[in-house]
Amino acid sequence: MAASSISHHFAAVAFLIFFLRTTSAASNSSFSFTHFGKVSNFGSDIALYGDAEVVNGGYAVQLTSSVSSSAGRAVYKKPMKLYEGKPRKSVSFLTNFSFSISNGGGDGLAFVVVPKGFNLSLFGNSSFGLSLRHGESKFKVVAVKFDALSDGKVHVGIDVGSSVSATVSNVSAKNLGPSSGNKTQGWIDYEAGSNRLEVRLSKFGGPKPVDPLLWYPIDLSKMWGNKEVFVGLSAMSRNSSQTCSVYSWSFEQKHVPHWMHSQPLDPMAVAKNLKAEALEKKKDCTKGAFGAMVFGVACGALASFVGLYLWTVLGNRRPVVPEGYAEKSKEFEYEKMKVVADNKTIEDGKQ
Repeated sequence: MAASSISHHFAAVAFLIFFLRTTSAASNSSFSFTHFGKVSNFGSDIALYGDAEVVNGGYAVQLTSSVSSSAGRAVYKKPMKLYEGKPRKSVSFLTNFSFSISNGGGDGLAFVVVPKGFNLSLFGNSSFGLSLRHGESKFKVVAVKFDALSDGKVHVGIDVGSSVSATVSNVSAKNLGPSSGNKTQGWIDYEAGSNRLEVRLSKFGGPKPVDPLLWYPIDLSKMWGNKEVFVGLSAMSRNSSQTCSVYSWSFEQKHVPHWMHSQPLDPMAVAKNLKAEALEKKKDCTKGAFGAMVFGVACGALASFVGLYLWTVLGNRRPVVPEGYAEKSKEFEYEKMKVVADNKTIEDGKQ
């Protein structure tokens, strides 16, 4: 009983520690803001750089103002890891934000992931003021950008360590572009299992599309080594009066428990295991059948022996009638015959 009680307490403590660690990790890498007023903890979690400011009483964060060469950035203050475990594995995440971009021909808006050590307050002449040309090999930046160009075209692209997009999609024909100041909803998902960075767009208030607008294969666990990263939203107007505003922003990491398998199963290994199990079961069945046969033969032999023994013992015995019983029967028959004879004599005499 004592050992059982100790094991139960140990299991409870282990579960509590795991729960607290999971909760702590989730709280450090997840946030959600539907407004940016003083009531929320926006100021303690989000840092604003450049021209970025909260406007309309917390209704929105305006990253760029309506002046030329305006640039602004909103960054989550707490660094996070996009990998976990040994061997190293990527961590899935998803982020969702609503935004609008006015006409004017600026860079638009970008969701950025930068390594710890990147100068967040420095704005350069590259896209969205990220200064990628200054130490591009030292600080690799991943950006998902939404460009609203002066000709009315809107492009969505994924940049990986360069200001040149690795993949681009034109969304102006689909009437989903965030130009003309219309609110737009954006979703960015990173699936660690498939190493896919996916981008989706819809009109404000619309459902999340099932199919991504574009995606790009990338293993983020190998992108920055052991460095932690920051996530943020960045914008730059360049030589225009384009304004960019954000109305909501959420981010969530999906930590997989260590007891769950995140790697795909090897079909050859599974086939070998199934074959081995089948052979083992076949051997067990053969052993069981042989044992049952031996047991049946033994029981049959024992039953035959017992039957033969009983037949031998009982077959040689003859029935014996007690002596007293035989004499008594003879005497009774004699007396009966005598009585009959007497009765007959009497009847003859009467006649």
